[in-house]
Amino acid sequence: MAQNTSTAVMQRRAEPHDSLDDFPTPPWATRALFDHLQGVLWWLHTDSDTCREPAANRGHMVRPLREFFASVEASDIHNYGAGFPVQDYLFGPDPAPVDWTVTNPPFRLAEQFIERALRTSRHGAAMIVRTAFLEGVGRYERLFSQHPPRIVLQFTERVVMHKGKLAPKGSTATAYCWIVWTSDHKGPTEFGWIPPCRKRLERAEDYQLQAEG
Repeated sequence: MAQNTSTAVMQRRAEPHDSLDDFPTPPWATRALFDHLQGVLWWLHTDSDTCREPAANRGHMVRPLREFFASVEASDIHNYGAGFPVQDYLFGPDPAPVDWTVTNPPFRLAEQFIERALRTSRHGAAMIVRTAFLEGVGRYERLFSQHPPRIVLQFTERVVMHKGKLAPKGSTATAYCWIVWTSDHKGPTEFGWIPPCRKRLERAEDYQLQAEG
């Protein structure tokens, strides 16, 4: 894929904190992805793989990723106090390749995040997005028709993401899914559901521990 030279990629973003897409991902939702994939992708052995989380926020996705991957490289454009390097994922040349890139990308920059992740991930990339992200003729032509995902996994339970905080309770009208690309896949895209699993995968300490750098 050719280097993306769009303005969003080539110019460093300088955004005030209150403009950031700050919706931390509940850790159980990340565990649900790999809990499901280990029964779908027979070759998946992430315990020896490297992973990049380029929108790490306060580390709520980093911690469960460390349960599956040998090492996790985490950063974010804003310092949320978790000790991660402050880095604009879309600025400058592509970073060194890793085995996987897994993140909750900013909604309005999700396509750019995906493009860079696909270029710099040896085995695959996974993005948790609003289900509405699957819609749109332009996005289909620019992204999905050119790089068909291996699988789209729709949550059957609602994944509650609060702005600016992680909390065990709450409700939402927004549906989320995981989109997964693998380097060996050319299409078509499989669709599946993530069965109810929050009760099994959620841990009390997910909401008690502070993010670790």
